[in-house]
Amino acid sequence: MKINISDFFSPMELRSPPTTKDYDKAQWFAQVADAFSRTTNQCVYIIDYYKQGFHYVSDNPLFLCGKSAKAVLKSGYLFYAYHVPAEDLKLLLEINEAGFQFYKQIPIHDRLLYSISYDFHLIKANKRLALINHQLTPLALDAEFNIWLALCIVTHSSNDHAGNILITKKGSNNTFEYDQKNRIWIQQKKMNLTRQEKEVLAFSMQGFTIKEIAQKLDITAATVKFHRKNILQKFKVKNIAEAVSHAANYNVF
Repeated sequence: MKINISDFFSPMELRSPPTTKDYDKAQWFAQVADAFSRTTNQCVYIIDYYKQGFHYVSDNPLFLCGKSAKAVLKSGYLFYAYHVPAEDLKLLLEINEAGFQFYKQIPIHDRLLYSISYDFHLIKANKRLALINHQLTPLALDAEFNIWLALCIVTHSSNDHAGNILITKKGSNNTFEYDQKNRIWIQQKKMNLTRQEKEVLAFSMQGFTIKEIAQKLDITAATVKFHRKNILQKFKVKNIAEAVSHAANYNVF
């Protein structure tokens, strides 16, 4: 699929370019992102919507598809054209359009509180496809309160197909899921776990066995299994490893 870089930015109305002084301050964001990237196996990068490229790309390999961070930084949005299959490129453009249309409706004072999450495939260096989860949240706005910089976190997806487009707001129990068939956003309640389900999941994330979790929580192994079953059903995943990945991707805690 042939795309123009401008296709990713056509839904936006950017009329207040950041100044040189603004970009001097923006280096602080890159330094913080770099420090964070050294503490996690997640890939971190920052989009610059005015320059229509990337402001920072971490060395974490998941997103890089065999390239260096410097090469990906230089290629910017052309990276997607080279390393995302045609069907998913089409999906990314649709997400872009739907996401920015949603963003225009958000009150100005809330625009840094929303994040969008979705899954798409990357073509790795060995030509195999990897399904990744991509989370994007506004980092800095321009003078007219449009997104200037956005922080992106890339992890392995816990789903089995591309899409799964979800918008969340900090401190809210509501989420907005994008219906691709009807091209509309559907509001729904955020997935909630009980206190003990969260405890079971937290210990599972630390690698403890069912028996060990039971001892730590002073409950029976059967009760731990019961909570695990409920977690799998709520997250619609097949096993606890997928549940752990889902919890991390969707900020369950």
